Amino acid sequence: MSTDLQYTQAFSISDVERDTGLAKETLRVWERRYAFPQPQRDAYGERSYPFDQVQKLRMVKHLLDMGYRPGKIMQHSTGELQQMANGGASAPRATAPELTAYLAMCRSHRMGELGEAMRRSLAMLGLKKFTTDLVAPLTGLVGEAWACGDLAVYEEHLYSETLQTVMRHAIFSLPEASRASTRTPRILLTTLPHERHGLGLLMAEALCVAGGAHCQSLGVETPLADIAAAARGQHADIVALSFSSGSKERQARDSLQQLRDALPARVEIWAGGRSPVLYKRPPAFLQVLDLRDVEGTLADWRRRHQRETAAPH
Repeated sequence: MSTDLQYTQAFSISDVERDTGLAKETLRVWERRYAFPQPQRDAYGERSYPFDQVQKLRMVKHLLDMGYRPGKIMQHSTGELQQMANGGASAPRATAPELTAYLAMCRSHRMGELGEAMRRSLAMLGLKKFTTDLVAPLTGLVGEAWACGDLAVYEEHLYSETLQTVMRHAIFSLPEASRASTRTPRILLTTLPHERHGLGLLMAEALCVAGGAHCQSLGVETPLADIAAAARGQHADIVALSFSSGSKERQARDSLQQLRDALPARVEIWAGGRSPVLYKRPPAFLQVLDLRDVEGTLADWRRRHQRETAAPH
């Protein structure tokens, strides 16, 4: 096949699957999650992949086999991926033996054993470190395993249900005294419509409660009018939102502005997650939050509001 013909040839999704060894479902998931690949559509509406995208997918598959994660390499060009592969070293894995063992439990459906292992780690680490040092990286690994086709959707759901059971019990078991503060923020947690992923929200709630905040979760996909009504009814100081990498930037940006307009001016909006809206020119009114920053951000909120309380009227 000539070079010119290669560059003009289009590949069906079945062709790409055979060529790269990447499953069709994996390709579709990456398309939604990472905006790559970006196939065209043929006359019948079927996906059609240009040669340059197939070439990059071959490199992606090679790097995955070396131990890289999809989220760490998708943004690179084919040339950059080639340089990474030529380096010859496997990617540094963030998977401690414990995390690898947890992932193996998910794959073999040993959910009772997984729950027990999590409870033991929770007892040793405490809720804060359990959330930041174990749950956050493990959830990332599970999500990437699903994106690669190594975990089925139902297996990811089993993991989510097991984790929620453990963390909900931990949150409700915190002594009331640990939440006491001379100025305790009231935080309403939820996700916007079309945002179905709730594990990030649960992790944020655990860290906020452990940090002494009074939290009320509305769960996921709450209509904007209901968020605003709940914020008023609960006398919330903060509305905390979680975004997944699959959220649509323009839709998220429009919804955030509508929510800001609907909330009382004194209510702050905090948000965390992987959506581009949080990192590509986030709205000025939005407090972008990393899980490891929760404690410091709560302390800053208290300092600001203590100054406001102390200021003469």
